[in-house]
Formats: sequence, C-alpha cells, structure tokens
Amino acid sequence: MSTQLDIPVIPDDIAKAAVLPTSYKDESYLEAYAWLRANMPFGRADIEGYDPIWLVTKHADIMEVERNADLFHNGDLNNILQNKASDEFQTMLAGGTIRVLDSLTYMDAPEHTAVRGITKDWFMPARIRPYEDAMRGHAQEAVERLLSFDGALDFTREFALHYPLRVIMSLFGVPKEDEPLMLQLTQDFFGTQDPDEQEAAGLAMDPTAAAQQWKTAIDGFHDYFTALSDERRRKPTGDLLSLIANSTLDGEPLAQNIQNGYYVAIAAAGHDTTSASIAGGLLGMMRFPEAWNAVKADDKLIPGLVDESIRYTSPVKHFMRNTTQATEFRGQRLESMERLMLLYGSGNRDEDLFERPDEFDPSRRPNRHIGFGYGPHMCIGQHIAKLEMRILWQEMLPKVASFELTGDPTWLQTNFVGGLKTLPVRYNAA
Repeated sequence: MSTQLDIPVIPDDIAKAAVLPTSYKDESYLEAYAWLRANMPFGRADIEGYDPIWLVTKHADIMEVERNADLFHNGDLNNILQNKASDEFQTMLAGGTIRVLDSLTYMDAPEHTAVRGITKDWFMPARIRPYEDAMRGHAQEAVERLLSFDGALDFTREFALHYPLRVIMSLFGVPKEDEPLMLQLTQDFFGTQDPDEQEAAGLAMDPTAAAQQWKTAIDGFHDYFTALSDERRRKPTGDLLSLIANSTLDGEPLAQNIQNGYYVAIAAAGHDTTSASIAGGLLGMMRFPEAWNAVKADDKLIPGLVDESIRYTSPVKHFMRNTTQATEFRGQRLESMERLMLLYGSGNRDEDLFERPDEFDPSRRPNRHIGFGYGPHMCIGQHIAKLEMRILWQEMLPKVASFELTGDPTWLQTNFVGGLKTLPVRYNAA
C-alpha cells in the first residue's frame, strides 16, 4: 500500500457516493464524479468493509491506465469491485480463486491476447456486415411491437430489453424460445446489488446472497451453453457459437471453461449494455427535445445519436485494475497490487474533453467517449452494438412522431453494469 503521508483521501460522503451501489439507483453519483474531477481527480477511497481503492475519474487518466495493460492488470484481483465479505464468499464458492468466470475480462496478456484472438476477426465490421439484413428484420419486428402498445409502455422493460437480446441470440444461434431464460439469467447476473432483483430471486440483500446469486447465474449459463456447444461440435451451423465450440488454442480444442467464459460474457453483456444505451438515449432526447427534433430532421445524425447514447448512459460503470509493480501515477506513489477503479461514466463527462458534458447532443463532434473502454481490453463487440443501435433508430424514427415521460424513470442499483430499470413513456405514432 502507499506509505506517503500526503495521500489524497477522498471525503467519506463523496467516496461512498461514487463507489457504493446504492448511489446508482438514481443519478446522484454524477455529482460525486463532478466533485472528484474538479477537486481530487485521483484520490483514494477508504470505505469501511472495502479494500482501499484509487478512483480514476479523468478521461485521459482512464485511457492511460487502459493502454498500459502490463503495468495495470485486471486479472490478479477481482476486476469487479465488491466488498471484502462478497470477495471472500465468492472465492470460497469458486474453490479458492476470485476468478469465477474464465472470460476475457478476467485475463491479462499473454492469455488475454490468445483467447481474444479466437473471435477477434469475427467481430470486425466487414465480418458482421452480412448480418445487417437480419438485424434490420429484427428491428422492424421490434418497432411493430412498440407500435402495438397503443401509445404507452415501459420503454425499458417492454421494448429496449428485447431487441438487443434477439440480435445477440440470433448471432449465437440460440433458439428464440430460450430467450426468456437468457434474459432472466442476465438480470440475475447483473442484478446482485439491486434489492428489487434480490427480492425477485427470493434472496436476502446481503453480500453472501449476492455472491451466491451471481454464481448461480453463471452456473445456469454454463449448463445451458455446455449442452448447446456439444451440439455445435457434432453439427456446426455457421453461427458464433459454432465458431467458439470448434475453435482450438495452441493446437488443442478450446477448453470448456474458456468456451463458457465467452458464452456468458457475450450472452449477458452483449445485449444488456446495448439495451441500457437505447433506453438512456431516448431519455436523453426527452430531456433535450432539440436532440430528438434534430435527428428526426436529419437521419445522418443517427451514428452520432448512437455514440452520444453510449457516452451519456455509460452502461459499464467501472472495471478494476491493480498495479503489478511500484509506480507513480498522477504524482502519487503506488506500490504493487494497489487497486484502481476506472470510472468510465466520469471520464465520459470530463469537461476537459466534452463541452456541455451533461447535455445530450447527437451532433457532438468529435465524440471520443470511452463507453467501450480503451486499449487491449476494449469491448470486442462494439461494432455489433453500434450497428444494431443504428439500424433500430433508422427503423423507429420514421414511425414515431414523439415520446414523452409519463412518470419518473428508475435505475438499476449497481455500480458495475446497468442503466434504466424502468422508463414509462407515451408515444405518438407518425
């Protein structure tokens, strides 16, 4: 740990507002982010029950950590911030390791490089372009479903959750009738910090229950995809799941635990983050109607709408990194194995890079958001997410004249991945 006497320790109320999941049930954490950027852009949070952590709040600093992946690892300790009790219980559940999932997010080079290389080319724009027509068909079905609600709906629960799920599962080759199971497992996976999700799962709101729920969701994904990947090895069908199931690493068939890590990461994060960005983008346009009017008038702004939705919403709130050796960062001496919390939502509101950062502006140019991360750990599925969002807005905007809020939106209580939990709206068909 740092031993210098002038460590910038963040005031307790600010630290809790930026770190604890309870602050994310509304948008109060954004005020803490703004305070930190202005007063203590790189400070240490000492919160009872948690390891000491350094909060990285500036866009340039987050990018520096991300690009220096040898100095700042993400797999030595838990790359998702939990309290000590949750980490200890999770380690016990996983047989002595904090790595409960063999996915890219838990890996560092050279393992990360090798495993990412299995699907890297498949996710490139030229390779996913042939799927555009199918995505457009899914988007058209989604818009028809939207218009069937006769003017009012919960945009998150009844619309935004479903289209990205259909896209990802069709790329995977998951049967449509299994999508409700995939959605439930995803909500269990990302809802461990939210009391409503805990109650729905029949669990008490405590660290061990949250860790157990998370492990149970992972096991549910594993059980499902292990059986499906066995089928794809016997009879490949050309989908993404067939690619992973039949891949090799160092000349050997890809281990099932690595396959499962891919399946869980893509099946869960691959649609949940996109759903959050779609709903968050609509909320941004309802708050700033000039944005809606501008995009309605000029569909060339739709790519900008997609990027602004991701920046404004920042569905991935954080990932953790740890130092691999003693170093200096932003004038602070750090010892080996100190923990850093990268606050992407803060970087995406950084006044040094974004004018009027709290406004929603689809015409923002340039928009160098870090909603997909940066460096070697940058989201592998970013091109799919942007393509399916662009297609959805292309299909929706001509058919809907306006949206308006009919109640207060609510957010998932999580400091990891999430967005709007409910978004009650009324719409007028074009």
